[in-house]
Amino acid sequence: MSVGATCGRLYFRYGEKELAHLRHADKCLAAAIDKIGIIRRRVNPDPFAALIENIIAQQISTKAASTVTGRLNALCGMDIVLLHALTIEQIQACGMSMRKAGYIKGIAQAAIDGTVNFAQLAQMPDDEVIKTLTALPGIGTWTAEMLLIFSLCRPNVVSYGDLAIRRGMIRLYGLQDLPRERFDCYTKQYAPYGSVASLYLWEIYAMEDR
Repeated sequence: MSVGATCGRLYFRYGEKELAHLRHADKCLAAAIDKIGIIRRRVNPDPFAALIENIIAQQISTKAASTVTGRLNALCGMDIVLLHALTIEQIQACGMSMRKAGYIKGIAQAAIDGTVNFAQLAQMPDDEVIKTLTALPGIGTWTAEMLLIFSLCRPNVVSYGDLAIRRGMIRLYGLQDLPRERFDCYTKQYAPYGSVASLYLWEIYAMEDR
């Protein structure tokens, strides 16, 4: 069974092959998978639009990000040419900081002048995508990794820079701390389906607040 397009929205696709591997590789994660079941996380197959949305969402609530994204989308439809034609002031007036507006304008400029060919990202290996995107102002490794999962649907991404993933691991394995060496050990167990493991680690962390 795979999770795919549902109600007109796209979700990260995975199925029994990935789950069987993770269950076999890690007994603790197997128990969590059986308890939680299938997870549906939306993806945006347009990497340019997804990157803009990720910038908007940084350090604000999900509700606020949705509002700001909606305003910007109404102005340009997340079209590269139309967004590039907007002034930084017009972008900022959608409800974000001038710094974020500048980052977004810079991303559009990079797309227009060919610094980043968003149409070719899907053909690039993970490390090259990260290298290309983090060369842009305002784009860190975590943002690039989230694009890999939730736009390019790469199968094996577990972000050490994601606090919720680290806390999910700590809870799953009953740890007091999580040095990088131990984190890397777990991610090797998840490979080549680390992105699916990430979905469950996020959910395990979120369950703390329920």
